[in-house]
Amino acid sequence: METGFSTAAYVVSAVLFILSLGGLSGQESAKRAVWYGIVGMALAVVATLIGPGSGLWLISVVMIAAGGIIGWFVANRVQMTEMPQLVAAMHSLVGLAAVFVGYNAYLEMANVMALKASLSGTLNEAGIAAALHERGLRGFAALLAHKTPVELSILRVELFLGVFIGAVTFTGSVVAFGKLAGKLSSKAEKLPGGHMLNAGAAIGSVLLLIAFLNGAGVWALLLMTLLAFFIGYHLIMGIGGADMPVVVSMLNSYSGWAAAAIGFSLGNDLLIVTGALVGSSGAILSYIMCKAMNRSFVSVILGGFGNTTGPAMEVEGEQIAIDADGVAAALNEADSVVIVPGYGMAVAQAQQAVSELTRKLRAQGKTVRFAIHPVAGRLPGHMNVLLAEAKVPYDIVLEMDEINDDFPETDVVIVIGSNDIVNPAAQEDPNSPIAGMPVLEVWKAKQVFVSKRGQGTGYSGIENPLFYKENTRMFYGDAKESVNTLLPMID
Repeated sequence: METGFSTAAYVVSAVLFILSLGGLSGQESAKRAVWYGIVGMALAVVATLIGPGSGLWLISVVMIAAGGIIGWFVANRVQMTEMPQLVAAMHSLVGLAAVFVGYNAYLEMANVMALKASLSGTLNEAGIAAALHERGLRGFAALLAHKTPVELSILRVELFLGVFIGAVTFTGSVVAFGKLAGKLSSKAEKLPGGHMLNAGAAIGSVLLLIAFLNGAGVWALLLMTLLAFFIGYHLIMGIGGADMPVVVSMLNSYSGWAAAAIGFSLGNDLLIVTGALVGSSGAILSYIMCKAMNRSFVSVILGGFGNTTGPAMEVEGEQIAIDADGVAAALNEADSVVIVPGYGMAVAQAQQAVSELTRKLRAQGKTVRFAIHPVAGRLPGHMNVLLAEAKVPYDIVLEMDEINDDFPETDVVIVIGSNDIVNPAAQEDPNSPIAGMPVLEVWKAKQVFVSKRGQGTGYSGIENPLFYKENTRMFYGDAKESVNTLLPMID
């Protein structure tokens, strides 16, 4: 009865998770999709608590309640600008959980194998299984009692892989969190030896797997975990800040595969399905974003992009500032306006002011649209979420491919807190760290105004020739205050 209920509940949960992922592909269906995910997870937790091998309910309920309270507190405390680093932090917890579960599974396996060895002299396989069942083994331990030697070897491989991927995900996500939060340098940094260190650690892990399958004890698992921790750290340290959106989606994929591997070890079908959904969707998103940035998917996985063959091209000219009166005059005279939002808009929490500016301009009969680059912000879809929160109409928020050809006929472009996604160096400088990356060609518009705090190069540390072009003017200051200053001047 318990098994039947759990199986049915897991099937329903899996369907809800699939519907959730599908719904997240559109802004209008995203809220409903989130609820699908919440209900699916709640059902999965209940089914696990009362399913086969259940027990220790008090501890389980206390831990779930504690996690829920912490999650509620963190969710209410974190601003939208901090969502990328929050997502990275959540990925690190998934990876760490995979490591802990893997070690617990190893200890359970060692205990059951010791019990089976103590009974092997007096009982056959069926008798050993019955004797183990009488000892009250539950859940994973009971599953182990019926495994053949070949099945146990496969289980050890799954366990080893789950711990390895989880460890890589943990340290990689911690480094990504540090870079996104500004606690670590956003520059790509590697230790002497570069990729050879990663390759050596990976080869060492394979050798440890062979030793583990041939009877090596927990020392092999511990040493592999240390190597995997290093790989995760060194991979993500070698990736620059401009590529962090891809890193976040890549780590999302890693966390999913770690969960799936542990699901195989534990014999938990829902964990396998859920992990595969997260892993495959994260990998697909990473691939799509790599194409959008003209990056090699393999080089992303290996932490090897952002390298150049020579010095970057020198930028000539000067940045010319403009005041609010000049920007407002240009907007009042323009017929078509394109707004390009970036992470600076999120930091300044300027989305509501930008939405009001859009409303006033459209009320005058002007054509106003938003241009969204696939990696705008520090998280896939970050800008879309902010604009939806500010109630900007969905139909005027366009992707790069939909709007890039329209810039030559655009009167005014306002860039708010963006750098790399509007950087002409991607097309003009083969030695730029973003060389070959498709960008929004805003410099082709008649006039470009860049809302920016100061003359710095921003998070990625890459200079932008756009700021020095003849048709570009720098509108310095906090984005929210700057846009609010414009509002009374729009007739």
